[in-house]
Amino acid sequence: MLNIGWIRDNRDQVQQAADHKGIEVNISELLRCDNRRRALLQQVESLRQIRNQISQQIPGWLRQGLTEETEKAKMKVKEVNRELRELEEGLAETELEWNKRMLEVPNIVSPDTPRGRSDADNVEIARYGEPPAFGFPPLDHIALGEMHRMLDLPRGVKTAGTRSYYLCGAGALLHRAVQQLALDVLLASGFTLLEVPLIARTEALVHTGFLPAGEDQTYRLEGMDLRLVGTSEVPLVSYYSGEIVDVAQPVKLAAASQCFRSEAGSAGRDVHGLYRVHQFAKVEQVVLCEANLETAERLLQEITAHSESVLRQLELPYRVVAVCTGDMAAKTYKQYDLEAWMPSRGAYGETHSSSNLLDFQARRAGIRYRDQSGGLSYCYTLNNTAVASPRILIPLLENHQQEDGSIRIPAALRPYMNGLERLVPPAAHEQP
Repeated sequence: MLNIGWIRDNRDQVQQAADHKGIEVNISELLRCDNRRRALLQQVESLRQIRNQISQQIPGWLRQGLTEETEKAKMKVKEVNRELRELEEGLAETELEWNKRMLEVPNIVSPDTPRGRSDADNVEIARYGEPPAFGFPPLDHIALGEMHRMLDLPRGVKTAGTRSYYLCGAGALLHRAVQQLALDVLLASGFTLLEVPLIARTEALVHTGFLPAGEDQTYRLEGMDLRLVGTSEVPLVSYYSGEIVDVAQPVKLAAASQCFRSEAGSAGRDVHGLYRVHQFAKVEQVVLCEANLETAERLLQEITAHSESVLRQLELPYRVVAVCTGDMAAKTYKQYDLEAWMPSRGAYGETHSSSNLLDFQARRAGIRYRDQSGGLSYCYTLNNTAVASPRILIPLLENHQQEDGSIRIPAALRPYMNGLERLVPPAAHEQP
């Protein structure tokens, strides 16, 4: 959420940000609503003051036996109360509209964010490694997963419907191994690990900027004001909701959790295999810091480097792209995506996302700190996916496949795989 005073002074910049992000918001209508709200609030406060002044005089008139003055004063209080009720009803309605419009206003974007309409307009800024040149027809991750009996899509669909899966044997081990590798990278960098709630109040998703815009992406528990979270960013940021935090040193939090997304609106898009599924696991990093652009930019580069470290240790070719305005979320100020090479797609596919949100989340969630002058300011928040699985298994299996059908395990993963150097397809009689 942006500060309404700042919106008044920078209305064109805010409207431009909304337009570039493809978000239908009319800042002029918001400001007209804000003017009504402030005018009504001023009238209400003025009448309350008048009522209080008269009410304070009545006891004195009663003691003096001034019956006529007392009755006139009581009638005046009743008249003021009637007018107040009407104004307060109007103010309550206007404030509901104002709050709704304020929640629809997106964050502004950084000056160096590329302008564009979709991910096709994202700008590559770095590349690591080269896609493998296979001397044989490579298989996709589904064929490899089935050959190694580590992936069972039909039984996943039988049990839970479309975009569901089972990871079996080595598939489940790889799934856990990449998460632990990512966690160890973060723990070595000073992050505190939290085990977080995966069911959160609706207000927690509002506070973190996932609602109201992402209503169709969340699973809601019927009859309850609770949702399944689509990322542990929600409970990690909400951990300090409504609190004053010491950010003399940036607060660094991490979690490994299951995540749930309905993926509404993505029918027919990225539905092949494990790329876009309803349930997955993420290792997430969240940082809270002082409201300083230079500090936030340094931390954005730092958390992005953690994800790059994971990709390099997995020995995967990848690239870094600056996300354009049209591909970025409403809450985001600046964003990088990391995309690993996926041979079956013949292209890079997003595996990580790294974002700076300024004080957009903290203002909604009420997370503040004491600045150098002793005053209270809203924190800046940043987040980044250290690894997400099973999507990361796509490039992991496909890039490291061998001509004989085996899959090489990167050296960094071997300690988490009981020392295995490669996966060999099981014999026909072996169970997954």
